[in-house]
Amino acid sequence: MIKPKANIINLKAYQPGKPIEEVKRELGLTEITKLASNENPFGFSEKAKQAMIDDLANCSLYPDGASQELTVVVAEQLGVAANQIIFGAGSDEVILMIARAYLSSGDETVMASHTFPQYKHNAEIEGAHSIEVPLVDGAHNLMGMLAAITPKTKIVWICNPNNPTGTMVTHLQVQAFLEQVGPDVLVVLDEAYCEYNTSPEYPDGLQLLQAHPNLILLRTFSKIYGLAALRIGYGIGHPEVIRMINQVREPFNTTRLAQVAAKAAIQDQEFVSNCREKNSMGLKYLNDQFIRLGLRAFPAHGNFIMVDTNKPADRVFQGLLELGFIVRGGHQLDFPTSIRVTVGSTEQNANFIKALEQVLQNITVDVS
Repeated sequence: MIKPKANIINLKAYQPGKPIEEVKRELGLTEITKLASNENPFGFSEKAKQAMIDDLANCSLYPDGASQELTVVVAEQLGVAANQIIFGAGSDEVILMIARAYLSSGDETVMASHTFPQYKHNAEIEGAHSIEVPLVDGAHNLMGMLAAITPKTKIVWICNPNNPTGTMVTHLQVQAFLEQVGPDVLVVLDEAYCEYNTSPEYPDGLQLLQAHPNLILLRTFSKIYGLAALRIGYGIGHPEVIRMINQVREPFNTTRLAQVAAKAAIQDQEFVSNCREKNSMGLKYLNDQFIRLGLRAFPAHGNFIMVDTNKPADRVFQGLLELGFIVRGGHQLDFPTSIRVTVGSTEQNANFIKALEQVLQNITVDVS
């Protein structure tokens, strides 16, 4: 047997939420509500759908490797230069490219202890050492992360809102952090859920980027734009940073259909605003229901919410699964009594709460 690189032998592969069809087969159910992967329950823009239909005849052709037309549209939408943007097969491929471009064996990288796992995963593939700083009340401890930076540190990762907790750090907090980080440390501000945010304190990443060339922002079309299946996301940074990351980008890494759909989607801001409003209403409903049930949830600023059920998370997860609801069990995320729930439609949210009440009543063990 050919031996792989020593540093990847014990790496854990990313574990997505259980697929709908698998749950149907396992439990003999016909109706499943998936609230595990932070997908958009309202679908995607009709304009994006039509753009894909119009381009189907071109599927025999390679895509534009540099995503030039999409780059121009996104740059104009955001008010940045075209050479400040790079696209990937989801923002997680941009994470991979950043790690490949900037991390070597023996380097260090700093992140929160409970955050999007692909930061650590890709850092370890490159042989770098991950320094994990514990969250405080579910949120990034930026000053603790600042203190963890050493001369070996190459990258700091900030997920905002944080996945899986849904909490956010403010503009002033991120600004103060950036002002104290050395220019030789790349700061990655992952804003995958930024379009859902309604807080006036949420960081203006584009403004911060103007003053801090060692900052790069990550965004995606998988969440509010509803194009998760097409796998397309992007990074926004200083032209020199983007140039270095582009050096390790695979050719034709995004598809034709993804590019044309994303181009149409980002121009349909009416769809985005509508989804943001519905999501905000759903978050309020779920929060109110959790309070009614005596449960504590982290403040949520994306399209998901993490709630402490005061019961073993694996049993809550299984109980909900048997009733046809797929959520993310905290036992998989090192939160042994919590679940992470995607905000669904009005009907899905109401049905989920009914199911949760039933499951909690059936579990007699209370770990509070």
